[in-house]
Amino acid sequence: MSDSPLPALLIVEDDARLGPLMAEILGETYDVTLVQDGLAGLDAVLSNGFEAVVLDRRLPELDGLELLRRVRAAGRRVPILLLSAYGTLQDRVEGLDSGANDYLVKPFETDELLARLRALRRASAIEETVLDIGCWRFYPDGRALTSPGQDRVALTEKESDILRLLAESPDRTFAPERILRSVFPEGEKLGVVRTYVHYIRHKTVPELIATVRGVGYQVGRPER
Repeated sequence: MSDSPLPALLIVEDDARLGPLMAEILGETYDVTLVQDGLAGLDAVLSNGFEAVVLDRRLPELDGLELLRRVRAAGRRVPILLLSAYGTLQDRVEGLDSGANDYLVKPFETDELLARLRALRRASAIEETVLDIGCWRFYPDGRALTSPGQDRVALTEKESDILRLLAESPDRTFAPERILRSVFPEGEKLGVVRTYVHYIRHKTVPELIATVRGVGYQVGRPER
């Protein structure tokens, strides 16, 4: 049996019966997080590195279609399967045009849901960017890393942006001013760069980002 962690899946479903039932069934295959309103779902998608999302169309606080639009507007490419009781051609087109990768009409069979999720993840894996940082693997599109021991670490948007900048040019040292201009164009103070580097090191290992004294930062070569 593999010791690899289960892929992270977010379910956004407000139905008090269906949500927990899906979480239980899919929990045999995925590391499931269940939230029950659109705003909580949006925050979860933007703050964590999920490998797929199952999203109900009708949700309290924030409609599923609007959640989709905001996720895509933020540049997130996570595969999203939209669930809906509405099954007309117009409904499906509207869902797909809003950013869904697939559309499944309720009621549905569990085997079909699982098969569609497998297909979404296969398609996503073809395009997924993976950057190696020593023995760590960085998935910038999903804002997550895996450690040598296969532990998953989720990053925030800014943490991921900093690490991506460094990891895409592993032999280059970036001055804090350069990182600030690239990642914080809204005009933060220079100290914010050091703060976010500290956050990344605290979540992973200190060696993940190396300090070149008097120059700046570059990716390290962590062995643990």
